[in-house]
Formats: sequence, C-alpha cells, structure tokens
Amino acid sequence: MHAVPGLACPGCRSDLRPDGDASLTCEGCATVYPILDGIPSFVAPTPTRGRPRERLDLTVVIPALNQAGHLDDLLPLLQRELRSLEISYEILQPPGPGYGAALRTGFGQARGEYILTLDADGSHKPSFLPAIWTARAGVDVVIASRYVEGGGAEMPPTRRALSRALSLALRRGLSLPYSDLSSGYRLYRRAALESIPLQAAGFDILQEILIRMLAAGYAIREVPLHYRAHGSSRAWLARFALSHLKTFAAMWKLRNSIASADYDARAYESIVPLQRYWQRRRYRVITTMVAGAGRVLDVGCGSSRIIGSAPMVGLDIVLAKLRYARRYDNPLVHGSIFELPFKDGAFDCVICSEVIEHVPADERVFSELERVLEPGGRLVLGTPDYDRRRWRVLEALYGRLAPGGYADEHITHYSRSNLSAYLVARGFTIDAVEYVGGSEMIFSLRKATGVRAAAALPVAAGLRSR
Repeated sequence: MHAVPGLACPGCRSDLRPDGDASLTCEGCATVYPILDGIPSFVAPTPTRGRPRERLDLTVVIPALNQAGHLDDLLPLLQRELRSLEISYEILQPPGPGYGAALRTGFGQARGEYILTLDADGSHKPSFLPAIWTARAGVDVVIASRYVEGGGAEMPPTRRALSRALSLALRRGLSLPYSDLSSGYRLYRRAALESIPLQAAGFDILQEILIRMLAAGYAIREVPLHYRAHGSSRAWLARFALSHLKTFAAMWKLRNSIASADYDARAYESIVPLQRYWQRRRYRVITTMVAGAGRVLDVGCGSSRIIGSAPMVGLDIVLAKLRYARRYDNPLVHGSIFELPFKDGAFDCVICSEVIEHVPADERVFSELERVLEPGGRLVLGTPDYDRRRWRVLEALYGRLAPGGYADEHITHYSRSNLSAYLVARGFTIDAVEYVGGSEMIFSLRKATGVRAAAALPVAAGLRSR
C-alpha cells in the first residue's frame, strides 16, 4: 500500500495509525478503517457471507467428469510438484453435472488462499506449477496460456483451429488483452473469486470468470503452458464452442457498461471517434490546468488515465475502479466526496471531473472540495453544461445508443452561468473555462487566500433554470 499524503479520519480529522496491512485506526476517535486490496477504505464494507474456513495455501480443483483413468495417472505427479512448493494444500474432485457446475462446487468448498483449476484429461504435466505459483505476486488471476511466448499446444488440426478461433473471437469481441481465453488451467486468489457472482454451468464459466474479474478491477497475468490435447469428438468441440457463445452477449454488455472497472480507461482508445475525442480532449484540458501543481487530489478518479498522468492521490467510491487504477502506481483511497478523508488544506490542486452531476446538489460536496484545498490552491471542476442544447441532444442519443453508459447516472444538472455565480459567491476566482465538444465545461478556479464571507447563494443556485 502506498503512503497517502494528508490522509486523516473523515470523522474527526485526526491522524491514522496503521495496524499492519489490514486496517488503520484513528488516534482521535479510535475508529478502525479496513485496507481492502491494498487500498484504505472509508466506505462501509459489505458484510462477508458464510463462516470462516481453515486456511490453507492452495486448493486444487479438478472437475471429476468421467476422467478417472487420467486422474489416477495425474495425482501422483501433481502431489510431487505440490510438495516441492512446500505449501499446505488440498485436492478437490467435485462432480458435475457440467464443467461450470463442478468448478462452482469446488470453489464453494475450497479452503486455500489460492485456487488452482486443472483438467484431469492428461493433457498437461504439472511441472508448470512452480511458474504459475510464482506469477501470483501482485495479481489476482494467473492464466496458464498456450498462446503466449514460451507456450505451445499439440492438438489435432480441427481442435487447434477451433481453439484459436474461439480465443481470437472472444479477445476481439470483448476487447480483452489476453491470448488464451479458453484455458482451464488457472490460479485464482480465493478472496477475489468469492467477490464475484457466477452463474455459468458449462465451459462458458471460463469466459464469465475473466469478464467479471476484469469488471471488478482485478489484475490478470498469463504464463506459458505446454499443452498436449487428447482426441475429442466433434460433438464435444461443438458443445465447448456453443457454451462460450451462449454467455457472450451478457458478458459483452457487462464489458461495455460503466459497471466494468476499465470503462473510462478503454474509452481513451475507443473505436467510436466521438468517444475517443471526448476522453482525449478532457485529458488534455485537465492535465494542462493541473501542470505545475505539487500535491494533487483527483476526487472521483475512476479508471481515467488522468490518475496516471502525474503523481497524485486518487479517490473514488467504487472500489473496482480503484483496483484497476492500481496499475498507475499512485496512492489510492476508497472514500466519499461528502466526507473526504484528508486534513484541511492538504492539497494545492484538487480535480473533480464528471462527478458533481452524479450526486445530489449538496453544500457538503463543495465545502469538502474547498476544505482540503490550501488557500490560493486550484480547483479543476468539470461537469456538463445543461444550458447547452448540444449537450442535451448528445445525452439523449447516448442514452439510447449506449444504455449501459453514464447518461442515466446524471441526476443533477448545472449550467455555466448559474454555477459560475455560485462558485464566485463561495469565494473562488474563475481563471478559465474550457469546453469539451462545446458542451462539457471545465472550470479552472482559485480558492480565496483570506477568510471569505458566508456564501450568499445556496447550492441550488448553480442548477440549470427550468
């Protein structure tokens, strides 16, 4: 976990004391805040279900699907490799009726901190276990891949062609940066796996797990696998392919909705010209306004590339987006804009882009942004200008064409003239206002250096007049 500058208890503003890697304790009011996936969290965590289980290092799950002969040959080799790792482990052989159902049964019974899934068809040698076990550091899923450098697959031509075609179709159709999407040889961090819902009962569970892991912001890595396939009937191959296609539509919808942690980051490279322009123009405007600042906070950072553009602290209320943003290697905090967990005046620049339209009009939003900003500091504030007819038309079209996008999330509508008057009444000086697409306004504001008079306008004064 990164040390987070300016971090404080959101309740009493006192310093926080780390309790190992699991939590922080307030030195003032003694409130304990968890650290989730390396990220300090000041949002009430979701209660965990079920009873604690005895902890092991690893659970190996091998679906028992009429492969007893191969399993008898595999188990001695597997146990020898596991002993060489010097870890505690168990081996489960859950029954069907299908591949996905067997895996889900095994996941529910697993006691290991990590879960390794294997097939019992004799198509691999367990000598790849040290590599996949070592590769777990810093990620939540490791895929043993036939199609990365160093990997390989010996299989009949028809099966090879189908396997490659399936992985390519899934990779392109779902915009996935991985090579082998149908490999069943994977290592999962159990806590991450237990946090996602799974419904698939067939081979499509392989696709479902990856997409839901990505949507939750978890990190994935591939390592080479040498694979030698045994013969499979055409009927089996057809079932395998159709199973993946069955769940493709639902996974595509999830992958391309704001529920996917990397939605904002991917928009920067979108194949849709308008979406790509919008993200890149916003990035240029904001990073230019922020240039030269030393202590920057991005409130509602999401997975946007802005959080990786320079050293800064990112805060968001969606933990999945923060998990994804870990790749930018900046300090991250799971918290709310209504109660920022930072000391007064901790930053000389605060970014709040495309956030205030997602929350109710509330004085606390602007009071908190102002509080954590030092006197004379810069606030970069972005939100749609609902006085612009162009924006209202674009939003209506976006809502129809991309129902999983942000259009339905905009519950508070500001206008430039009204919001400007409100911000000036709060004591801010407006240095500049830039637009994205002629409809999204981005303010560059300066906080007053002296004590300001009480704001003469209520926050509702910043809303678009009806």
